[in-house]
Formats: sequence, C-alpha cells, structure tokens
Amino acid sequence: MAEDEVVFVGNKPVMNYVLAVVTQFNSGAKDVRIMARGRAISRAVDVAEVSRSRFLPDVRVMGIYISTETLDTDRGATNVSAIEITLGK
Repeated sequence: MAEDEVVFVGNKPVMNYVLAVVTQFNSGAKDVRIMARGRAISRAVDVAEVSRSRFLPDVRVMGIYISTETLDTDRGATNVSAIEITLGK
C-alpha cells in the first residue's frame, strides 16, 4: 500500500478527512487506511462511518487494528492509544 493512501486524523473537522478519503478512492486507490492516536480516535471512527454511509456505499471496513504507542514527552514516557481502520472496495 502506498504511503499516500493513508489519512492521518487530527483536530480538523470530520468532513476534511472524509474529503481526503473520498479523493483517495476516486483517484484509484483500492484500500485507504485511516489512522489516529489518542483523542482523535473517535473522529477517525466518524470519518470511516461518514465516508461509507454518505459517499462510498460500495466501500467496506476491511480491518481495524488497535495498539498502544509510547511517546516521549517533557514529563517522561506516556502511553497513547492508536487505531488504524482500513477501508476497501
């Protein structure tokens, strides 16, 4: 899978990321990964569901992968949850 077929979800509105997912599929991608960490996980789930229900009815969830990443912060190491949702045709 090419690196440009990954949408990293952050603090922007959900529709910005939905547009990125739809654009990836319209440009020929077979699979698109939606990735997020921490508080953005719920927004990533929203992106996947809005993309599927409103814009891409032929796309389905191929897999969901969850993990914990350790980040070094100014207060030491911190564990942060992460999710990767793969959508495919």
